[in-house]
Amino acid sequence: MADLEVLLGVVAAVVLVGVLAVRVSVRLGLPSLLLYLGIGIILGESVLGLQFSDAVLTENLGIAALVLILIEGGLTTRWDAVRPSLGMGVALSTTAVVVSIGVAGVLFHVLLGLDWRVAFLWGAVLSSTDAAAVFSVLRGVGVSRRLAGTLELESGLNDAPVVLAVILLASGEPFHWWTPALVVYELAAGAVIGILLGLAGAWALRRAALPSTGLYPLATMSVCVLAFAGGQLAHASGLLATYVCALVLGNSRLPHRGGVLSFAEGTGWLAQIGLFVLLGLYVSPSRLPAAVVPALIAGAVLLLAARPLSVIAAAVPFRVPWREQAFLSWSGLRGAVPIVLALIAVVEGAESGSRLVDVVFVLVVMLTLLQGTTLPWVASRLKVVQSTDVHEIEVDAAPLDELGADLLQVRVPVGSKLRGVYLRELRLPRGATVSLVVRDGEAFTPDLETRLRENDQLLVVTTARARRATEDRIRAVDRGGRLARWLAVTREPGTDEPPG
Repeated sequence: MADLEVLLGVVAAVVLVGVLAVRVSVRLGLPSLLLYLGIGIILGESVLGLQFSDAVLTENLGIAALVLILIEGGLTTRWDAVRPSLGMGVALSTTAVVVSIGVAGVLFHVLLGLDWRVAFLWGAVLSSTDAAAVFSVLRGVGVSRRLAGTLELESGLNDAPVVLAVILLASGEPFHWWTPALVVYELAAGAVIGILLGLAGAWALRRAALPSTGLYPLATMSVCVLAFAGGQLAHASGLLATYVCALVLGNSRLPHRGGVLSFAEGTGWLAQIGLFVLLGLYVSPSRLPAAVVPALIAGAVLLLAARPLSVIAAAVPFRVPWREQAFLSWSGLRGAVPIVLALIAVVEGAESGSRLVDVVFVLVVMLTLLQGTTLPWVASRLKVVQSTDVHEIEVDAAPLDELGADLLQVRVPVGSKLRGVYLRELRLPRGATVSLVVRDGEAFTPDLETRLRENDQLLVVTTARARRATEDRIRAVDRGGRLARWLAVTREPGTDEPPG
């Protein structure tokens, strides 16, 4: 029992320090993952003496954490924000990955004297951007929706092909003519499994009358984890299935969506803290000085050759402006994913696997310090920063099962074009009405002449049939103002009814 108490106490203390580290990292301008890695190193063999060197366990826990991080990323990604970036995001997670592995592999062979297969393995390990780093750092930079959507899609999608490449290269097995077809199958099957489970999960959750609102986040997360398990059992990409499933669920009309997203965000933070602390605990600081020179060479290869050329190759069909290409090249953030990929190589028995882990660890720290701290400055210099008054309206829903209706909770965010709109100008579809407004802590029943203000909270009662049209209308006015019906931004595909 004493050991259990000590373990729980240490875990609780690490989580609390990790949470406080977020605030410290913001004040210092450092990505929080560096502080988490530092906590792990302090707990490890060189400082407090905690011995931990189980590569298999670290790999398994690392993949489990990546699943939770991808779930959070998928659930919180708005489809309408990333849809214009879909083509470029897919190109960066496929074409760019191949180019990056090829360029980096050739240069690693020449500059570091690595065997060809080992050189391409190093290139594969370092080719993947990190979802946790992108989701935590990029969203505070304030770049355009298209750029943010492109990078979010890339970081969510590129783990799957890179993991397959690392396993193929690390296993030592010969390549066959059908190897590319196998990779295509695993990616396609993973995407299909994710879509099907996401649609099925959204359908079931909308119709389930769960006795507690706290069960909806658990059910949603479980569906996404089930997608990972289903993908792996089908010999497909479980990581891709996870992200796609979360993306579908996050953009469905889920009950209590706000609570689901809050729970997913908290779980994602917990996964990030645990993953980076674990990786810091696993690494051996005494071996890191020998990895500095190879890490500097590898970093130069990535920043000056592999990443820029891969971005150019992916951007050619989409005519991306050079400023945006330059920003995409600089914002290929690395984090825990390359370290986990290096551990996969160790478990698969790759040559010099331990050296690869050390080099990747040093490289991640250096690139995070360099890219993570300069990304806002680079975005400003390249003039890709968007206005700071960007907002995202959230519509939370709770089912009223016995009445066949839904209750929507809407907060008018700062900068929204809902500000100043009269309720008669909102023109909700038939079957929907604003039943209550909460303003400055006071609730009142509105009428058609009530004028909306920033930070107002609205309770909208709508029939189940009119719910989608109601949400679409609210979002349209949020984007286009009272003239939305004339600006062709009122409805999205699938709207049930036009505005009344």
